[in-house]
Amino acid sequence: MALQTTANPGVRLVGRKEAPAQGLGSPSRLALPRRAAFAPHRTGKGKFPVVAISLDDYLPMRSTEVKNRTSTSDITSLRLITAVKTPYLPDGRFDLEAYDSLINMQIEGGAEGVIVGGTTGEGHLMSWDEHIMLIGRTVNCFGTRIKVIGNTGSNSTREAIHATEQGFAVGMHAALHINPYYGKTSTEGLISHFEAVLPMGPTIIYNVPSRSGQDITPEVIEAVSGYSNMAGVKECVGHERVKCYTDKGIAIWSGNDDECYDSRWKYGATGVISVASNLVPSLMHSLMYEGENAVLNEKLLPLMKWLFCQPNPIALNTALAQLGVARPVFRLPYVPLPLEKRIEFVRIVEAIGRENFVGQKKARVLDDDDFVLISRY
Repeated sequence: MALQTTANPGVRLVGRKEAPAQGLGSPSRLALPRRAAFAPHRTGKGKFPVVAISLDDYLPMRSTEVKNRTSTSDITSLRLITAVKTPYLPDGRFDLEAYDSLINMQIEGGAEGVIVGGTTGEGHLMSWDEHIMLIGRTVNCFGTRIKVIGNTGSNSTREAIHATEQGFAVGMHAALHINPYYGKTSTEGLISHFEAVLPMGPTIIYNVPSRSGQDITPEVIEAVSGYSNMAGVKECVGHERVKCYTDKGIAIWSGNDDECYDSRWKYGATGVISVASNLVPSLMHSLMYEGENAVLNEKLLPLMKWLFCQPNPIALNTALAQLGVARPVFRLPYVPLPLEKRIEFVRIVEAIGRENFVGQKKARVLDDDDFVLISRY
């Protein structure tokens, strides 16, 4: 759902014609000059004044203007990016205190970037108002310490454009864009979709056919790789695809935790966009930075496989609740893992070492009645 802007009925724009923003196809906002002037007109008694407005610094920039000073190279250098969880209060609203604590844990653990409102962060269960607010909060509170990458992708190009404009307006460093899902399109349509959002700022394209229902093929990526804002690809297809891109000098982040070690050290991936780093950021940092360490990778594989025993983020939500880092609150349609899997997680924590996980509380097995499932929020 795209955010809508309602004009002030007491204000009208005088002497301006609507014009399309360059490179965005159909017109989406008013093209205005750079200087501003208020020209109040007196009206009859008891009526509001009508004001003529033209653009000044206090009004939003057009989508073709530079909104963010982060360079693409600032993004392509990141090796550990956490697809961060969004915690909830019992009424289903965001638990911002728990969220801030989780971001701090990521920074302390060595994560260099966070994906806000991605699949793991349940952006698909958010309104766009919630989505942009959370991106803005993350930038305002942590943007000088960690790169904030907002998931502003959509299956609607119009919504993707609008959300990305707003994300960069509130200061995100880069955007994450999935391909249009469910209503699949042609190769030419995919290219056009990405070309519509790439001019706005540094962009990571996200390929996960198991969720979107359509593979973003090398033909598409190579077609848009010449854009200066093309930071790279979060790739979930596998090592062969990773090598295909790294051989061409395209930055790649593994989208699969259980493959990220080999992708990084054997196939040339830049790093990983990780779910597991929500739980063990310092160990994931070591895995990406400290050279080949097959022993550490083997130690983490049971956790990585457990995290995807059911569709993400079900297991992660369960784990963070059992660690006492987030309340055991789920927005439906997500529900916690069954009891046997909750018991298995505590055993995994013991095997890896509780000191390597986020939070300070002892890992415990929660009962079914401990969880709150929210359908309306």
